[in-house]
Amino acid sequence: MTDTIFALSSGSPPAAIAIVRVSGPGAGNALRSLTGTIPEPRRMGVARLIDGEGEEIDRALVAWFPGPGTATGEDLAEFHLHGGRAVIAALENALGELPGLREAEPGEFTRRAFANGRIDLAEAEGLADLLSAETELQRRSAMAMAGGTFSRLVEEWRERLLMASASLEAVLDFADEDDVALLPPEFPQEIESLRAEIGDWLSRPRAEVLREGFRVVIAGPPNLGKSTLFNELVESNAAITTPIAGTTRDVLTRPVAIEGVPFLFADTAGLHDAVDDEIEAIGIERAMEALDRADLVLWLGPEGMGPQDAWEIASQIDRNDSQPKRTARHRISAMTGAGMDDLRHDLVMAARKAMPAPGDVALNERQHRLLTRATRALADARHEVDPLLAAEGLRQARLAFDSLLGRTTTEHMLDTLFSRFCIGK
Repeated sequence: MTDTIFALSSGSPPAAIAIVRVSGPGAGNALRSLTGTIPEPRRMGVARLIDGEGEEIDRALVAWFPGPGTATGEDLAEFHLHGGRAVIAALENALGELPGLREAEPGEFTRRAFANGRIDLAEAEGLADLLSAETELQRRSAMAMAGGTFSRLVEEWRERLLMASASLEAVLDFADEDDVALLPPEFPQEIESLRAEIGDWLSRPRAEVLREGFRVVIAGPPNLGKSTLFNELVESNAAITTPIAGTTRDVLTRPVAIEGVPFLFADTAGLHDAVDDEIEAIGIERAMEALDRADLVLWLGPEGMGPQDAWEIASQIDRNDSQPKRTARHRISAMTGAGMDDLRHDLVMAARKAMPAPGDVALNERQHRLLTRATRALADARHEVDPLLAAEGLRQARLAFDSLLGRTTTEHMLDTLFSRFCIGK
C-alpha cells in the first residue's frame, strides 16, 4: 500500500480529547509538516500544530510509531488534541491537503493490520465483535477471539496436520524403501484424535446466539396478554395493547439485556384459523416463521397446543377468566408483576446454557463451516488406504485451517468483514 490514510479514532465530538491517527509511508511527513519535527519514537510530546497557511490549529500531544512494529504494520502517527468539532475539522483539512494523504475508509486501519500480518482473520473477526459488544458476555467472548486464543489453537492443529502429512509424503516419495513403505501405526489414531478434538469445538454454543441475543418468541391466540408480557420483559411500551383481537399485525422485536445476558424478544400476531383480514393473515404467517427461528417459545395459548419444547405460560392470572394450566412452567401477570421475577430468572438460566461460558471463544457461521469441512476431510483421510487419497484429505483440511486464519480468502469476504468497523478503526 503506497497511500497514507488518516481518521478520527476516538468518539464523536465534542469531547475532552480527540485522537487522530495517520498510517502509511507519509505518516512521518505529516508529523513534520504540522509540527516541524518528528518526536522520539514511542514517546508523547507537546507540539503546536500549524496548517499549510501558517495558522495554529491547536496545541496537542503527538506520538510517532515507526513501522513495522505498530498496530497496522506501517509508520503510524497520532495527534491527541482538543475534541471540539472545529479543531478536529481543521486538523483533518490540513492532513487532507498534504500530498499522498486521504481519509480512511471504514475498517481500513484494521484491514492494513491484517494485510501486514499483525493480526489474522479470526482475530479481526473478534475485534469486529468487540466493537459491537453491548453485554459483558459478548465483550469477554470477543476479547478471547481478538486476543488470538482460537488462532493459536488452529495453528497447533495445523502443525499436527503437517506432521501427519509428512508421514504420507514419505510413503509417496520412498514407497520402494522398506523402512518407509508403511504408514506408522499411530497415524490413524493421530488423525482421529485431531478430528475428535475439532468435533468438540463444533458442538460448542455458536457466536450468533451471543451476538444477536437469545431469541424468545411470545406466541398464542389473540387477547392472552402477549403484548403486555412483551412490554414488561423489554421494560418499554413498545407494543400496542388493546382488548381488540388482532391488534398486533406483525412480528415486533426488541433487544434487551437481563443480568448481563443478551436477549431478543419477539411479540407476534395472535394465532387462529378464521382470518378474513388479509393483513392479519400475513401477520400470522410471519408469526409462524418467527416460531421456526426461535431459541425458545413462551406459549400463552391452550395447554399442549404450542410448539414442541415451548414453555407453557399461564398468563393473566390476575383475571377471573384466566385459562388454568396444569403443567404451567410459570404462572404470571404482566399487569401486576406476579411471577415475573421468577420468569426472568428462568429465562436467564436457559439462555446461559445455550450461550458460550464467560470468556469462552464462540465460533461464528464461517468458522463453524470451515471446521466442519476440515473434520470431513480428516474422516476421509482416516479411512483411506491409498496414500494419495489420504494425502488429499489432509490437504483439504489444511486449506480449511488456512481459510480460518485468512491465508486464503476472497476480497469480497474481506470487504464484508471490514465494512463492519468504524472509520477510525
